[in-house]
Amino acid sequence: MSRTSLSTIAAACAVLALAGCETTNMKMGSSDAKTVATGAAAGGNSANASGQLERCSAPLGTVSLVENQDAGWYTILRNEYKLPPTSNLLRLLIQQSNCFIVVERGAAGMRAMQRERDLMGSGEMRSGSNFGKGQMVASDYGLSPEIIFSNNDAGGMGGVLGGLIGGGSGRAIAAVGAGTKTREASAMLTLVDNRSGVQVAASEGSASKTDFAGFGSIFGGGGGGALGGYQNTAQGKVITAAFMDAYNQMVVALRGYQTQSVQGQGLGGGGKLGVDGGAAPSQTHAVAVMSPLEAQERLNALGYNVGTPDGKLGPRSAAAIRQFQKDRGLAINGQLDRNTLDALSR
Repeated sequence: MSRTSLSTIAAACAVLALAGCETTNMKMGSSDAKTVATGAAAGGNSANASGQLERCSAPLGTVSLVENQDAGWYTILRNEYKLPPTSNLLRLLIQQSNCFIVVERGAAGMRAMQRERDLMGSGEMRSGSNFGKGQMVASDYGLSPEIIFSNNDAGGMGGVLGGLIGGGSGRAIAAVGAGTKTREASAMLTLVDNRSGVQVAASEGSASKTDFAGFGSIFGGGGGGALGGYQNTAQGKVITAAFMDAYNQMVVALRGYQTQSVQGQGLGGGGKLGVDGGAAPSQTHAVAVMSPLEAQERLNALGYNVGTPDGKLGPRSAAAIRQFQKDRGLAINGQLDRNTLDALSR
């Protein structure tokens, strides 16, 4: 074959290859590839978020993700299902919901921030690159995720259906049923106040999806192999839906949030479930130290108007103290007693 003929064939192959590229119908933003956690978030703005996601009119505080990478569920998530950390998913849901402002506390992110500070300290950064102290935002709350996996084989039901119908159709349905698996996932979220260590909220969500892996028995190995790869993706989609369900339920509960308090004792002051032989609350509870002037300033900051703080507890201050005591479920006496000072100190 001449060199000219080979060149012609090569050119023709190139044209066919390009034509093949044009017919692959590649689409960005394909709905088939999406989960319920979709779209984007930037600051308080979100784009193309799921209509099923609960939203808040204003953030309730800052939150960081606390993912236990030593837990058994995390090992399954990463090693068996080859899925990324759940924090990546939850960051998107949280920011789109506008219920919390996410702050970075992950190991990799913290190392990146420290690297910039080290560079500034080395003197290599240009003038005006301020990475000095006092700029990081505190994390008010910590959100901890957990997954409970389940993988139920529904093949027995498929066999029953096949036996009832009989014939060729029966064999086909049995083949589908034998490979039918219901992928289920339950997700739990726990929200803890980072200052006090008190659990603020907890929620559980679930989702399930049925995959017909048995299609491979009907249409041949090629179809089954392709769908087999889809099963892992489906598992990820189920987990995503379960976390959105849990997060939505938590947001609904937080909208009606009421502070828990132990009347007369204060949190951590001994509690009402006394134990025989246990230390008395007076021995386990530190006495708050606050001057009358500081108490007046604290009352003003909380919205209980005492006027200009002067350290003198006149009628206006007493009225503010009584209202504060009423709101906190304390004994109403208008005085800065121990329980009132404890409540003001928190």
